[in-house]
Amino acid sequence: MNQTDELNHAIAALDKYGYDKKNTSGLEQARTHNQMETYLTSLDYNLRRLLILQEVVNKLVDDEKHKQRQQELLQTYRTKIIHLSREYEITFDQVVAIMQQQAEKR
Repeated sequence: MNQTDELNHAIAALDKYGYDKKNTSGLEQARTHNQMETYLTSLDYNLRRLLILQEVVNKLVDDEKHKQRQQELLQTYRTKIIHLSREYEITFDQVVAIMQQQAEKR
């Protein structure tokens, strides 16, 4: 019985460790608001460090939004070139070459 009790305690400890790790293991595992809040609370940051974290996160979000907007504009530009190539029955590269020639004339 002693071995059974020890085994049960070991299993319970592993289960608790797995549960704790699953709930607060890291930000890379956080997918929801509550999970992220739990993780950040577990860091036990003071106000100064939280404000620095907020600044960094805001900058990263702004940078990511900027990159996404650039990708959208680039895709829109490509689509317009494709439409021009179809309209004038020329290749994509020919449209780009004509645009370059027009830009050089200016």
